[in-house]
Amino acid sequence: MLPNVTVNGISFIDALFTSTSAICVTGLAVLDTGKDFTQLGQTVLIFLIQIGGLGILTFTSFFAYFFKESSSFRESMYMKDYTSTENLQDVFRIAAQIVGFTLGIELLGAVFIYSSIDSISTIEDKVFFSIFHSISAFCNAGFSTSSSSFYQPTLRYDYSLQWVLMLLIIIGGIGYSFIFNSYTYLKRRFLNLFRKKNKVTTTVRVFTLNSKITIVTTSILLVVGFIFFYFAEANFSLQDHDSLFGKITTAMFSSVTPRTAGFNTVDYTHVATPSLLFVIFLMWIGASPGSTGGGIKTSTFAIATLNILATARGKKRIEINTREISSSTVNRAFSIICISLITIGTAILLLLFFEPEKDLLAIAFECFSAYSTVGLSLNLTPTLSDPSKYVIIAVMFVGRIGLLNLLFGMLGQVEQKFLSIPTRKYFNKLRYYENHHFWSRKFRNVTRFKPY
Repeated sequence: MLPNVTVNGISFIDALFTSTSAICVTGLAVLDTGKDFTQLGQTVLIFLIQIGGLGILTFTSFFAYFFKESSSFRESMYMKDYTSTENLQDVFRIAAQIVGFTLGIELLGAVFIYSSIDSISTIEDKVFFSIFHSISAFCNAGFSTSSSSFYQPTLRYDYSLQWVLMLLIIIGGIGYSFIFNSYTYLKRRFLNLFRKKNKVTTTVRVFTLNSKITIVTTSILLVVGFIFFYFAEANFSLQDHDSLFGKITTAMFSSVTPRTAGFNTVDYTHVATPSLLFVIFLMWIGASPGSTGGGIKTSTFAIATLNILATARGKKRIEINTREISSSTVNRAFSIICISLITIGTAILLLLFFEPEKDLLAIAFECFSAYSTVGLSLNLTPTLSDPSKYVIIAVMFVGRIGLLNLLFGMLGQVEQKFLSIPTRKYFNKLRYYENHHFWSRKFRNVTRFKPY
């Protein structure tokens, strides 16, 4: 609300809405980011987006690195769960790796964006434009200094720019766990090429079960989304592109950006209704756990789908290769799904009450976009009344933090049990395998214990 941040001033509710949208990396805007905010105001937005994309836990842990030598076991467990990793490394080292990787990717993305817009004369400050959109794309925020996002003609047909943005969105939304595991795997393979002896053995644990679920689900959603938009929008939004490469790029961009990114190269008010419903579905799923995106997460959707298939086959548990997904994980996944639908449904009812003249599809699109921190809209956000803005603010906040996590924190009755004592049945089974000199995959890496 400072005078030098906006051009014509801003009300309290609009300032609160914009701040919440930025810190929750949503992208919904009641004001024009390019016209109504000065460069100082846009810099403030980028700062909030960067904090929200990294996550408060990562941000505070990174700065605590300079004031504390080591982390406690409980802090390491919290950071392990947040980043979806299986390594109990020092919490501050993980935070430093995440911050360093994020800044490095954003800097590289800004360089590629600058090279792709170098010939566009309508962009005044190309360096700031590149930095702003690189951070906004990697953090899956969806804010743009362009009034119509990337739908304006000078950007709509810049296909190289769109591919750079898609890569930043995918990398930011796939999760740090998969990225670091891939880096570890490639590093070991590279070092083994120059070692004749003492080669590093690459174990299967480099690619964890969570990483496999994440990459498979993300790939399926991207491919299915591309195929759907390519054929469903052939007579609608894709007609503006003459070349085959342009149609492929636009269809792929439409498949990537609903995954909590929020950029658009098409006018969603002129998109076919089946495509809008499919966009709502993609927005609801969102990005992967431990990433900069929102939604119910790809792993939650994958576990729920696998549980449905297992139930249909008459199985009592979900098994993937040699692993079994615990019942508590399945229950948590269905709790997240139910809470998301209840929250979104309540928001739709409230907006229908406050905005009786608005279209139901536009309101539903807005609520799903707010909960999943996407930022896409059917031009409804600037026309909302003050009560509706408060509803969307609450939905964005709950969608970013997660209502289940919020209830855990408010109730203060949930204590995670990190360690447990093995039962006698466990040791009897372990002694059986030791006596018979037969090791299954389940007990291959178990240390020999002295039985009771």
